[in-house]
Amino acid sequence: MMKLGRILQKRGVTRMALACGIGLSPATITLLLNYRKWPKRWPEEEIRKRILDFMDDPELGDEIFEEYDPAEEEPEEEEESPAPAATGDEDEDPDQSKADSELENIMLLRKQALTPKTRQTFGLVRDPFAEVRNADEVFANAEFRYVRESLRQTAKHGGFLAVVGESGAGKSTLRRDLAQWANDDEPSVTIIEPYVLGLEDNDMKGKTLKAGHIAEAIMAKIAAGETLRRSPEARFRQVHAALRESHRAGHRHVLVIEEAHGLPIPTLKHLKRFYELEDGFSKLISIVLIGQSELAIKLDERNPNVREVVQRCEVVTLRPIDQELEGYLAHRFKLAGRDLADVMDAGAVEALRQKLSGRGDYSVLYPLAINNVLAAALNEAAKLGVPKLNADLIREV
Repeated sequence: MMKLGRILQKRGVTRMALACGIGLSPATITLLLNYRKWPKRWPEEEIRKRILDFMDDPELGDEIFEEYDPAEEEPEEEEESPAPAATGDEDEDPDQSKADSELENIMLLRKQALTPKTRQTFGLVRDPFAEVRNADEVFANAEFRYVRESLRQTAKHGGFLAVVGESGAGKSTLRRDLAQWANDDEPSVTIIEPYVLGLEDNDMKGKTLKAGHIAEAIMAKIAAGETLRRSPEARFRQVHAALRESHRAGHRHVLVIEEAHGLPIPTLKHLKRFYELEDGFSKLISIVLIGQSELAIKLDERNPNVREVVQRCEVVTLRPIDQELEGYLAHRFKLAGRDLADVMDAGAVEALRQKLSGRGDYSVLYPLAINNVLAAALNEAAKLGVPKLNADLIREV
């Protein structure tokens, strides 16, 4: 490490502040301080001048760019720390505070895209982080296979299933996989998807999805030629009759509602009644809800307003891919024609794991977050001329 890095630490100046102050990226500053790798786009003397101007200390000279030797520095005297003052928050849960702190420290990037220069630099025949184009390209780990099979069994044999996951956890991929499976392998399965554009859980923020809208979606899919009855009672009888006739003809029906965390409580309760439409012992329609973590809160067994739904609905939560990060990365880069070891070293993989999981109290190691961090890091590496991602590049994006 350069002596400059130690000086910044002692003065409480972050590398981000230095980067912003001299017009370079944080990754460039990290490579400079840790490895003495000067950026190629600017003359070394120009960078030295910028840094010295930023430090604004006449006692500092070019010696700050030399290698730091801990043996040359005198040990600092330890000061006795005063007892912490009372804050009035003594009843605060320390575990919760720690988790909240972890959440604040985990930085999620906006959508990133690889530049043409990046793809050329790393020999990527396609963007490894683009959306998958078919089921064969999906990273099918054990959890994905379990949820996928649960969805298929629900569609074929009946059931009430909720798939819950954070943004970017793979919920939409599972929905598309179910649709492709039904089209290619199970033509007897009819998927019914009400439109959820503008869906909100109350009419003040947007449009709520009501039981009547679901009835319309069912009829449009299985009996498109029929005119809907006007009265609610007649319309729901019409839906029941149409489902029964279609079921006896050998069809199976599954109602799939994406963005289901936006469903109002009354509609959740009405779904239970759709699920109870039967022909003898046979369920006429299965239900799959796909939504973010707010859906799990609405379906909490302690919520008395939805107890009838909770007793019938299985909730499956998509977890982060912490333990299978290497497998996921290898799979994605293989789609782009490269081996993981050619693009990232082991330290970069571990830095990525730490960056998106803090100290382990909270993890956002979901495909979308992983993809955005790596895309940003690869773009920065291409600018700097670094042939392989390392831990410092991952930390600084």
